[in-house]
Amino acid sequence: MATMKNVHGNTVDHLGAAIVAGRYPAGSSMPPEPKLCEELGVSRTVIRESVKSLVAKGLVSTGPKVGTRVQPEDNWNWFDPDVILWKSKAGLTREFLRDLQELRRIVEPAAVRLAAERASAQDIAAIEAAYQGMRRAVEEGGDYVTHDLQFHQGLLRACRNRMMVQMSKALSSLLRTSFEISTSRKDGPRQSLPLHRAVLDAVIARNPAKAEKAVLVLIDGAQQDIELVLANRKKLPRLNLPAPRLKAAA
Repeated sequence: MATMKNVHGNTVDHLGAAIVAGRYPAGSSMPPEPKLCEELGVSRTVIRESVKSLVAKGLVSTGPKVGTRVQPEDNWNWFDPDVILWKSKAGLTREFLRDLQELRRIVEPAAVRLAAERASAQDIAAIEAAYQGMRRAVEEGGDYVTHDLQFHQGLLRACRNRMMVQMSKALSSLLRTSFEISTSRKDGPRQSLPLHRAVLDAVIARNPAKAEKAVLVLIDGAQQDIELVLANRKKLPRLNLPAPRLKAAA
């Protein structure tokens, strides 16, 4: 059963990544089932189930006499983590990063305000643990980006809004991209630590206005980092690769 799931998942991943990369342009028809079966070495059942998954993600539509047609980007489910991962593999664009950054600026400050009002002791302990992981990575070396991601995901969970938590899955791609860009800057992580501490302290103090103001400082700093990388035409991080690790402080 697990093997069948893996075959299905790999097939969806292969076809989804190919669509997002532009191998099958919007409006075009996907190759017929027999050709896909031969190309991927899987059964017709696997192809059909994979196409159903792609329909659910908004990447393709099916119908009698028209076969399986690729949908335009506007129809894709941009809140689906797979779609975002495939986009990262194909290469994050300026427009995609702008959309995500704007979404973050709308969602995260509001979520942090709610977190300052609603966070449980367990929520705060998880965010504190993530912060301590960031601090250790700065001082001793290690995986700063993963702890940074856990910090922000913890804030979004602490707002106690299920829809906001679902949205955080889409935001996670931008957060990780931002963190990797910031981490690549000399002393970027060390300089951002007190900014993160200010957000957490405001949540602990149950001060929504202060928490919102502190997280906006973080978001605007990330925006500047991204704009700098785009302006210099540097390569953007790939989300399908492991996050870079910090070296221990000298």
